Amino acid sequence: MIAVQELTKTYRLGGGDKEHGVEVPALRGVSFRIESGQVVAIMGQSGSGKSTLMNVLGCLDLPTSGQYILDGTHIAGTHGETVGEDELATIRNQKIGFVFQQFNLLPRMTIRRNVELPLTYNGGKPQKETQQRAESILKAVGLGDRMNHRPTELSGGQQQRVAIARALVNEPALILADEPTGNLDSHTGAEIINLLLGLNRERGLTLVIVTHDPAIAANAGRVIRLKDGILVDR
Repeated sequence: MIAVQELTKTYRLGGGDKEHGVEVPALRGVSFRIESGQVVAIMGQSGSGKSTLMNVLGCLDLPTSGQYILDGTHIAGTHGETVGEDELATIRNQKIGFVFQQFNLLPRMTIRRNVELPLTYNGGKPQKETQQRAESILKAVGLGDRMNHRPTELSGGQQQRVAIARALVNEPALILADEPTGNLDSHTGAEIINLLLGLNRERGLTLVIVTHDPAIAANAGRVIRLKDGILVDR
């Protein structure tokens, strides 16, 4: 599902060239594989590179060097070659579902319309099919009776369930969850993690979670730890 080899990411601050700018390495030669259907937690202190790694895995950013293969697609090659922006956008829409700490729901739309949005961007699907798929996913996450509510009418846990439904609606191969329980109380957070783990078991989804929470990591089949942009445990 995921293969990264000698992945690096370096940011330049304070100028556009080597003479005037300062290079800040965020990833320093990271290598690992994640098999289809695995549940993996990415852990590390602030500044360890885990958010940068998540952005690269999610095709939101490209590495400076190294190889990244996602579900058979070469996102970045060992010699710096990468796919174009249009293809990256297509990959993000079709292969990856994102769940963030912030729910990022559109407040004026019903939750069904929020869930339908990725299908709309994907294009080509009849409206009835789009509605049916959104409704099916909302039922799967326990919100079948809330489809016509707006996000402001839901609790935080319910809003995160909507975000998970939106991530699932395009039937992606990979779910990336960045601190998905960070804005929730411990009880609601545990419900969300149990929901994600249940979806992994039922649908065979590959699930990668960035987290500070050891309790969440304990539920993962594998933990990847970063320190100063270097893999210390995989």
